[in-house]
Amino acid sequence: MMLKEGLLYERSPGNAVRCNVCQRRCRIKDGDSGYCRTRVNNNGTLYSTIYGEVSTWRRAPIEIKPVYHYLPGSYAFSLGSLGCNFLCDGCQNYDISFALAENVPVQTRYLSPDESVKLSQNYKCQGISWTYNEPTLWFEYTLDGARLAKSLGLYTNYVTNGYMTEEALEMIGPYLDVFRVDIKAFESQAYKKIANISDWKHILENTIRAKKSWNMHVEVVTNIIQGINDDPGHMREMAQWVKGELGSCTPWHFTRFFPHWKLTHVKPTPVESLEKIRETALKEGLTFVYIGNVPGHPANNTYCPSCGETVIERNDWGAVKCSITSNACPFCKSFIFGKFNENTL
Repeated sequence: MMLKEGLLYERSPGNAVRCNVCQRRCRIKDGDSGYCRTRVNNNGTLYSTIYGEVSTWRRAPIEIKPVYHYLPGSYAFSLGSLGCNFLCDGCQNYDISFALAENVPVQTRYLSPDESVKLSQNYKCQGISWTYNEPTLWFEYTLDGARLAKSLGLYTNYVTNGYMTEEALEMIGPYLDVFRVDIKAFESQAYKKIANISDWKHILENTIRAKKSWNMHVEVVTNIIQGINDDPGHMREMAQWVKGELGSCTPWHFTRFFPHWKLTHVKPTPVESLEKIRETALKEGLTFVYIGNVPGHPANNTYCPSCGETVIERNDWGAVKCSITSNACPFCKSFIFGKFNENTL
């Protein structure tokens, strides 16, 4: 394990420190670690314990993040580490997210930022994605990797819960192209149940900042859990927020919950519930609203908002056909939001 001094922290009397990577802003006594267990105070200096420690990596289609409107058909070298600052009871990647909190040994491999970028190129990926667990906790490593990737022409992607501090986002903002953010609910009680936080509006502020201050491509995911975050009124309010703050063309993915970890007693989300929520978002004026984790569902494809023709076809793995060139529908020439490369598919 390599210790790397943190970039964002404050020293306090008595060798305590305050971590300023995520909005928990943990105050950590000498010898202790923060909530995420990835940052330790050693004699008044805050260190990351996971710099370069890779638990999972693969060459993956950008669509499975899911990101649908940024270079469909391209591949991102996708890698993750250990730990989480939420520790959601229904986490689908609980084996790595809870590994440090539960003291469960997980085999990792050290991979320097330079090696990660070289592997991206060797595997003929067009970009690099930090995913699987919360990339903010890997901040020093992802910042080094993003700087290097951008210098070599690779796109960069955070698959994030959005709970980083403003300082962290401002530091990495110039080097991130795609901000794929989970907005798990639209009220405090549901966020508390799902993600163990109540001050969730920081996530909204960061999402706005990513788009408007740093011109990142933003796509939103909400994993719908029956009886927890599926209230129609809250979903309507969230649709209004997405349209008003991020724009009506912002892709929004409603994904089907399946039982995981400590929520094995909760039933999978009915597809009909996802369809009703999607219809609500469309009625509120959003253009690109998707249903995920439902193989073969027609709401997995992209349709021209003007003529209704299918302009991107997808299967369970990713995009199989993209007819869009220069952001135009090939049938009626209407504008289609996103970044598209006619040579991708």
